[in-house]
Amino acid sequence: MTQYDVRLTADVLVIGGGPSGTWAAVTAAQEGAKVVLVDKGYCGTSGATAPSGTGVWYVNPTPEEREQAMKSREALGGYLADRGWMQRVLDRTFANTNQIADWGYVFPVDEQGISQRKSLQGPEYMKLMRRQVQKAGVKILDHSPALELLADEHGVAGATGTNIQTKETWRVDASAVVIATGGCAFLSKALGTNVLTGDGYLLAAEAGADFSGMEFSTAYSLCPAFSPVTKSAFYSWATFYYEDGRVIEGAGSQRGRSIIARTLLTQPVYAQLDKADDELKRAMRKAQPNFFLSFDRLGIDPFTQKFPVTLRFEGTVRGTGGIHIIDESCATKVPGLYAAGDAATRELICGGFTGGGSHNAAWAMSSGYWSGEGAARYALKLGVHAASRNAQGLSERTGIATQPTERKGSTDTSEIVKAVQDEVFPYDRNWFRTGAGLESGLQRLDRVWNEVKGGLQAADGNAVRVREAAAMTATARWMFTSGAARQETRGMHRREDFPGADAGQHYRLLSGGLDQTWARPITASEAAAASASTEFIIQREAVI
Repeated sequence: MTQYDVRLTADVLVIGGGPSGTWAAVTAAQEGAKVVLVDKGYCGTSGATAPSGTGVWYVNPTPEEREQAMKSREALGGYLADRGWMQRVLDRTFANTNQIADWGYVFPVDEQGISQRKSLQGPEYMKLMRRQVQKAGVKILDHSPALELLADEHGVAGATGTNIQTKETWRVDASAVVIATGGCAFLSKALGTNVLTGDGYLLAAEAGADFSGMEFSTAYSLCPAFSPVTKSAFYSWATFYYEDGRVIEGAGSQRGRSIIARTLLTQPVYAQLDKADDELKRAMRKAQPNFFLSFDRLGIDPFTQKFPVTLRFEGTVRGTGGIHIIDESCATKVPGLYAAGDAATRELICGGFTGGGSHNAAWAMSSGYWSGEGAARYALKLGVHAASRNAQGLSERTGIATQPTERKGSTDTSEIVKAVQDEVFPYDRNWFRTGAGLESGLQRLDRVWNEVKGGLQAADGNAVRVREAAAMTATARWMFTSGAARQETRGMHRREDFPGADAGQHYRLLSGGLDQTWARPITASEAAAASASTEFIIQREAVI
């Protein structure tokens, strides 16, 4: 029997310490559950929210304002969002944001003295959430990524992992697990995403969970070419230019980003935030101070001077795909397994187009709350005997290693990461998609997957690198498999060979599989319920 340096028991294990994970932990503890939270980084400072400001989908509960809020992005998302879920998220976000204020978060006030609660400063927000987790009595294991889930015939039953700093191993036996590990940005160097490599997706897939909306993962965010800060909303007030100073007609932040991407294939693109008035300039600096740090250091005034921009890939961090959930508690189809935040699909409120930071922040606190509540109630119903289950790790079943191999000649994790990035980063492969291009990419990714299954070396000996490489490879394959299955252009999914939306494809896509990836369409009304139907399955077998 494997010996672990740290062994704990809990009712609920939360994997991930960002906004969704901390909300899940606090809520589960409030339900009376014993909770352990493990974080790949340091809970309160790691992840996409912690280093920056973010908008919040905080809308006053008046019929007119709520109607406008729900209607505002429906067309962009290809009409795949669910108004029932949107209303639930608006209600929960309104309550949770007000709760944050009661906990001591200081929101700014306007000239009339009215508290403005449509944005949060990440450092203060996450510092507050860590304190609330601790106050709730939750045990936190920092720098302690999960490497595999534990399970038995009844469902998931905890996880094992390692402490990156001390190299100690840990095991947490728990009756329910919440995956709150964020999305996958494929180590693109976007701010705060270095820990967001799809690890939770791999854990969930090994347990048998499905995914939803993985074709809507082509999220490239505008940012200065010299900065990792991706705040695309600010470019709503920008004009875009060719290198010779001519305006790029039709280029824009929300609509017209494809024009920027196509231009970047052959030449540089420059921007200038020249549509912002003085009042807006002050508000922008106050709301997102880190956006301006690199400009100030370089002596560039982005409001009066042109600067080079790029589109940095953020994948499912800003896209809408993720683990499929089957009910209002954010449960997956796997007993005892829940998903929240960017790790879970956001199609329910965004459809096929990103809601940006605002909707993602709302989804994180809402789904975090519901998953923590649902996991706690599930665990407490199982009773005191749940922790005595003889659960085993899932990696042996799936054949995906949790440790570097010692076999000579094995591929290094860095080579795997580079091979995957070569598929998902280029605009002409992943932004402007074609059936032939996706299939070619899948064939290459299948070969990469086979290298992963053969065992990987890690130059630094870090087991986490092995799991990250496997997770990124798996995520890219689900993305491309779903993209190949959706033969139309809808939301952020663009098919050059099918440039228009097809009314016959007004459905969401489920996807999954490890050695064999698959995607199948379901109707919007079926999307929130588990289905074992194989009527429309598109299945692919990895190249051996």
